[in-house]
Amino acid sequence: MFRHILIIFLFLQGVLVSAVLDNIEIKGVKVPVIFEKDTHLPIATLQLVIRKSGSIEDSGHAGLARFTASMLNEGSKKLGSVKFASELEQRAISLSAHGGTETFVFELSSLKEQFPYGISMLKQLLNDPNFTKESFEKVKSQTLGELSSKKSDFDYIANVNLKKLIYKGTPIEHPFSGDEKSIKNLKLDEVKNFYNTHIDLSNLIIVIGGDIGKSEFVKIITPLLNDIKVGKRRELKEYKVSGDEKEKIVKKDTDQAYIYFGAPLYVKSGDENIYKSKVASFILGESGFGSRLMEEVRVKKGLAYSIYSRDNISKSYSSFTGYLQTKTDNLGEAKKLVKKVIDGFVKNGSTADELEQAKKFLLGSEPLRSETLSQRLSRAFFEYYSGYKLGHSKKVLANIEKLSLKDLNDFIKKHKEITKLSFSIVTK
Repeated sequence: MFRHILIIFLFLQGVLVSAVLDNIEIKGVKVPVIFEKDTHLPIATLQLVIRKSGSIEDSGHAGLARFTASMLNEGSKKLGSVKFASELEQRAISLSAHGGTETFVFELSSLKEQFPYGISMLKQLLNDPNFTKESFEKVKSQTLGELSSKKSDFDYIANVNLKKLIYKGTPIEHPFSGDEKSIKNLKLDEVKNFYNTHIDLSNLIIVIGGDIGKSEFVKIITPLLNDIKVGKRRELKEYKVSGDEKEKIVKKDTDQAYIYFGAPLYVKSGDENIYKSKVASFILGESGFGSRLMEEVRVKKGLAYSIYSRDNISKSYSSFTGYLQTKTDNLGEAKKLVKKVIDGFVKNGSTADELEQAKKFLLGSEPLRSETLSQRLSRAFFEYYSGYKLGHSKKVLANIEKLSLKDLNDFIKKHKEITKLSFSIVTK
């Protein structure tokens, strides 16, 4: 049955997925381009992804990358935020900037006929961002308001404190949106400097798709790219996740306990065994109802309203994290059971039935994750960014389909590091 599903999926992949890797040479820099033509709808979508330019590059000032993205969403200096947004809205064009952990992204989508105009607006934004004092104070006020509202978000508090425990001493330990102190102390010149030193050709990846040909796209985008400085290639550093078992408890007026936990995971981005980690993570805590943690902690013991765990594998760090919510009276027992379940999973591995169910879901649901152009482009980008060849997801499915219980359990038993749990708790 699995093989039948896989064959159908690979056939669909051959029909629907045709993302290719190419490059555009600008000012002596070969900029990689991930491209897929899709004529089902008269739309075009573009992403300019800049490597090593997200929150990991905040340079000791928490929230700088995401604050810079927020300022870029204020439009150009020439038009101002309201007129810039109005010009886009009248033509149903979506244009935005986003600051991630490792990357900084400009995203543009529109009807095909409006795409050249959208490119011209992106060009204006890149050349003349609205880095005015007025815009800066507006974004600062909005950001401080958002941070203030998070004082009563106990999930947010527990999650932020977990990052401080397991990512201590790395750029990942600070909240990516910053905190009140860092945002209050932020200066406009810091935003300008971040933008000027991180938006460049040498770290750019272009993702383009829709009802547009490659030659047409190159003609439209070349003037925009020529306005971007060359810069220097920046390489991501790998940061070690702490294996020290620590605990931080914050007391709040709450009837529920919010428990976030985390540990190292020694699996690197680009590792050929990531598919085993994907299956193991699904079985342990990523699949919701039916996962080992959900069955043992909620279903059998009634010690959690919800519980979840997952692997976080990126180019700069890898970790195992999870959370649960329970009554404050059940805090101690729930925490002990979480540790017991994870210890038992590493010691004894998966059961044959758990592996069978994981395969059914992962193989059976995979075609649904490649239905849209956006999904396929995101997958192709992830493959390239992680160091794989385009189309690697097909190999992952084939590997999952033939994965034996012994090979999976041998993998699980090698990763005792995920039992070195730290806990961040908000309780009464």
